[in-house]
Amino acid sequence: MTDTSHPVAAPSTTGLAGLSPAYFGMVMATGIVSIAAHLLGHPLLARVLFALNLVAYAVLCLLNLLRALRHRQRFFGDLFDHLRGPGFFTSVAATSIVGSQFLLLTDDSRVAGGLWALAVVLWVTLTYAIFTGLTIKQTKPSLDKGINGAWLLAVVATQSIAALSALLAARLGQPVRLELNFLALSMWLWGGMLYIWMMSLIFYRYTFFTLEPGDLTPPYWINMGAMAISTLAGSLLILNSPDAPFLQSVLPFLKGFTVFYWATGTWWIPMLLLLALWRHVYRRFPLRYDPLYWGAVFPLGMYAASTERMIEAMGIGFLDAVPRLFFLIAVAAWCVAFLGLVSGLLGRARHSAGQ
Repeated sequence: MTDTSHPVAAPSTTGLAGLSPAYFGMVMATGIVSIAAHLLGHPLLARVLFALNLVAYAVLCLLNLLRALRHRQRFFGDLFDHLRGPGFFTSVAATSIVGSQFLLLTDDSRVAGGLWALAVVLWVTLTYAIFTGLTIKQTKPSLDKGINGAWLLAVVATQSIAALSALLAARLGQPVRLELNFLALSMWLWGGMLYIWMMSLIFYRYTFFTLEPGDLTPPYWINMGAMAISTLAGSLLILNSPDAPFLQSVLPFLKGFTVFYWATGTWWIPMLLLLALWRHVYRRFPLRYDPLYWGAVFPLGMYAASTERMIEAMGIGFLDAVPRLFFLIAVAAWCVAFLGLVSGLLGRARHSAGQ
């Protein structure tokens, strides 16, 4: 995940070979900012970002397919790499989020259902391929060299399926409504357990190993983002509880853990800001465009969307200002990342034209 020595979006063979597995983070970030815009009453912005996201998703699917065919060794080498491998989980979350956009912005349950099925297949394939490969490989890095916040993308992928399942369940009748709600509940619980496992290792790495500015890559913002999307999925389950007796029976548990996830995500925000200041101000680490920065935009948008859904699900209107503030921050962060992407592409184009 932290290897940024290769061009990541250039159309050349070298650029395609080095395409970051985490580049679907752009789709995740754009999609959730679009959804947050929809939830907070900005329909035009939501639809513009939706259209842009469809283009980005299609392009990245094509580029990743070409990379798998033309650069098989690099592609599968990344899959079983401790730092780059977890980046593949962005494809699961991106697929689920695009499905959620179709459902919320166009009410198209057929396309959303197809994307849900694709996300489930990707999740099963990647979860067992990556973690089996990392378990049985003979040469492994030490903990401080082999883990970062990108590992929590596995949690985000899991919770994205929980959220889309809950959204579909609210729009579909029997016989699939109960089954989808049960799947959403199961994935929500599994995602929480996975976060506990991984966050324990990440926090241990934080506090007992030396942390250099170059180690503090943008995916560490997923520490917060994983909790934000867990809050979103929990809120959707609460909203679905009247139509699922087993959800109604565990409603206090759902509400308690949803607030638990939100509070944990909220705790991370000041910590991540302090670490960003330490990295870029105190240690003067250069701030330049990197595809991994989409992994910092996504948590901001998800925090806005999940807080808005939690307010709706639990009737806690005194938090109304929070999602609106973080929506503005997320839009600003998205604009900065997008300008960085455009600037990088134009720079590569000028470089290629000058050769």
